[in-house]
Amino acid sequence: MNWSTTSAYKMIIKTFLISNFIIILTLSNASAAEKKLAPMQIQGTVTVSAEDIYELIINTPELIIIDSRKPTPYSKGHIQNAINILDSKMTEAILEKHVANKFSPIVFYCNGKKCLRSANAAKKAVAWGYSKIYWFRGGWKEWQAKNMPVEK
Repeated sequence: MNWSTTSAYKMIIKTFLISNFIIILTLSNASAAEKKLAPMQIQGTVTVSAEDIYELIINTPELIIIDSRKPTPYSKGHIQNAINILDSKMTEAILEKHVANKFSPIVFYCNGKKCLRSANAAKKAVAWGYSKIYWFRGGWKEWQAKNMPVEK
């Protein structure tokens, strides 16, 4: 093998590695852009809007609101009196600590349509026998967009 052959092999390998890197980068960006949307409805829940929640807050003093987001976004702002329980940390015992009566009305919300945390939490609550579940699909983004009252 002479010097020119070695240089040609190095060039082919370099081109191959760069091409593969570009393909991997493109695929990872595509999957990030195609983030799964929350479902339109969840069986056993009532899907509500920001206005619906506002009415529930005014007319239902026993209403419990669960913010399923991470603690940092919650600390920056949340729906008034919302309890922060991250969906992945929510167990039946933790929910029961905050909502002892399985017939109490509960609202679950997170960041919005591209966030699945509140959907996951609401599904768990339904599976554990809670029967008055409201799911706020539009979540925090809709709440802020409609200039609803915020607590920090």
